[in-house]
Amino acid sequence: MRLTATPPLTGAQYLADALQTAGISHVFFVPVVLTPALAEMDRRGVVGVMTHGEKAAAYMADGYARASRRVGICMAQVIGAANLAAGLRDAYLAGSPVVALTGGPLPESRHRRVYQEIDDFPLFVPLTKFNARVDTVARLPDLLQQAFRVATTGRPGPVHLEIAGHFGQAADGPGRLDCPFEPSFAAVPPLRTAAEPAAIEQALHWLHRAERPIAVVGGGVVWSGAEAEVLALAEALQLPVATSLNAKGTIPEDHPLSVGVPGSYARSCANRAVAEADLVFFIGSGTGSQVTHCWRLPRPGTRVIQLDIEPAELGRHYANVVSLWGDARTVLRQLRAAAWPPPARRTWLGRIAQLVADWRADAQPLRLSDAVPIRPERLCRELQEALPPDAILVSETGHAGIWTGTQVELHHARQRYLRAAGSLGWGLPAALGAKCACPDRPVICFSGDGGFYYHIAELETAVRYGISAVIVVNNNRSLNQETRIFAQAYGGQQTSGFKMWQFEDVNLARVAEAFGCHAERVEQPAEIRPALERALASGRPAVLDVVTDIRALPPDPWTPDI
Repeated sequence: MRLTATPPLTGAQYLADALQTAGISHVFFVPVVLTPALAEMDRRGVVGVMTHGEKAAAYMADGYARASRRVGICMAQVIGAANLAAGLRDAYLAGSPVVALTGGPLPESRHRRVYQEIDDFPLFVPLTKFNARVDTVARLPDLLQQAFRVATTGRPGPVHLEIAGHFGQAADGPGRLDCPFEPSFAAVPPLRTAAEPAAIEQALHWLHRAERPIAVVGGGVVWSGAEAEVLALAEALQLPVATSLNAKGTIPEDHPLSVGVPGSYARSCANRAVAEADLVFFIGSGTGSQVTHCWRLPRPGTRVIQLDIEPAELGRHYANVVSLWGDARTVLRQLRAAAWPPPARRTWLGRIAQLVADWRADAQPLRLSDAVPIRPERLCRELQEALPPDAILVSETGHAGIWTGTQVELHHARQRYLRAAGSLGWGLPAALGAKCACPDRPVICFSGDGGFYYHIAELETAVRYGISAVIVVNNNRSLNQETRIFAQAYGGQQTSGFKMWQFEDVNLARVAEAFGCHAERVEQPAEIRPALERALASGRPAVLDVVTDIRALPPDPWTPDI
């Protein structure tokens, strides 16, 4: 009997098999790129989402990764590679595991002025953890696996593979592709490392000795899935908890130990609490400028303990009394298992309760305001009340991050908060990516009109694919975060300068409706919650155009005298 040889696997088939094995449900791209692979993915149930811009594709992959804690995939042909690179900035800043695949010059055509080709490869260097060329199909298996490995280990982050050919044709052909794809590196964290027992003992010594300790929790806790462990340790040690924006909602924000978000986009009570602490425990949080309000919180000389998966971050900006290197969930469990009852901290916990109560009393009048145009504080309160217990709240950067970070409270364990790390326009595409990752959970994006305009064309993408995210637009017809900057530049007499940060009054609900979305314009405070409920119930991509006060600015962050 004559045996028929099994045909060799093509690069397109290998890539599709790898993504299916990794549990990836969607990829985001601008055509034309890796089309045979896209066809193979379609046969395997992996959805290719064609977007209207490469940056939007990168933002969608980022939102997908943050919502699912799995690798997000974005792709572009050679002419779109530079745009895709720009879209990786937020993923890099936030530590999000995105794998970017682009076309690139063939080895034989490099430096020969081929149509549309430039050397985009160096553009990815400052925006990725790993940047490699796939010049032959034989290198696809090992480099793809390495890309996933780098993206998900240590501090997560984006990586880039440039696949030779305008459209990545080097990956199309057959080859000896017998290197199996390892799915354990498809999600964060792929490995869980424990801290040294001596370091655990030292950390507990300082935590028990402190009179006014506080934890500052960061995004590493979220990537580790360690929210329950933070709450358990905080309750065991009677340890107040402040959360960076990346960790907002780690503990219920109505919990007696919760003090809110500290730093530059902060509640005053959180900044005051960190400033008054005699020991600060950073858990999975970098100590960069935003969470520390330019290294003024904690005060110089305050004792610091730091737990981080990335050893280079330990003691980077503060001299630690103890450094704990390891996975947040694993190390917090070590601490909880070894902890003993703490000393009574009634005075400190009373002070924390008073700081939070004072902030609430100060904030309440604007949160209840019936003013028209609508106050953003009232919009946030209504959004908080309408959020389903399993909702994912996606926030744009700038004022949107300040409003949601300070004014929207998350009270349920399954509620999630995803926020732009600094790229205006990230919110809408990221929300679509998050909804693709979690189709059974409500996804609500809070954006200003300035951020919404960036990628408004992606409403068509949402309608085409039935991605039913709800976009709430805080429409003050401006980029009013720039108010003071331009007022200062023009000496208070802005004249034509208003055009530099104010927009025409556009009915964004009508625009969204023309795209095929469920859309409503909201002009009265009492209309907000019913409109949100209708949007969530519509089962369609939805836009709420909420007309708010252009003069409404958040207060400056409370800053200690140093």
